[in-house]
Amino acid sequence: MSDFEIKHKQASKLSEHTAYKITQILKFLLNIFYGKKYAKRAVILETIAAVPGMVAGMFNHLKALRRMKDDEGWIRELLDEAENERMHLMIFLDIAKPSWVERTLVLIGQGAFIFVYGLIYLLSSKIAHRVVGYFEEEACKSYTEYLNKIDDGEVDNVAAPQIAIEYYQLPSDAKLRDVILKIRNDEANHRDRNHSFADAYETNNLPQHLY
Repeated sequence: MSDFEIKHKQASKLSEHTAYKITQILKFLLNIFYGKKYAKRAVILETIAAVPGMVAGMFNHLKALRRMKDDEGWIRELLDEAENERMHLMIFLDIAKPSWVERTLVLIGQGAFIFVYGLIYLLSSKIAHRVVGYFEEEACKSYTEYLNKIDDGEVDNVAAPQIAIEYYQLPSDAKLRDVILKIRNDEANHRDRNHSFADAYETNNLPQHLY
């Protein structure tokens, strides 16, 4: 994981400032509920993160059908992103073991975000992808803090859940830190890809079905 780095795309356009402000609002709301409770915070984080890829994949799928043009791989990549984030959620549900009250809050938050993100995507796909790019930047920061807490002994480096061992093909004696490293790397990839998707709208370097 030596190639990982914290990145931030400096907002310079109105659309980027709008996307960054939306991300900061989401971050503020997340901090209100869970603050430094990293495992439970990750449950909420991944619940939200699993939505954009599925919503964007659905809209692009319908647009490709409507225009009868090839999607050039965007749909599959977006759906793979959604599946990857769903697996992150499954892993942290095993780690955090939220109560039924917390699970209810997760469902409410997920439902609200599906509506909000779907509306954003309809109004501006560029802003929607930029939101995800900024959101994943915050995820990378959050997981880096999580790793630091493990390294400092403030969070127990417990055994990795079996679901994480199987998904990432980790050794049987893998620890929580090994899992967080893998997840952070996933988030960094989603960060870079969604920023590149947003950039593609600005440069008109889009698949045929999006024109």
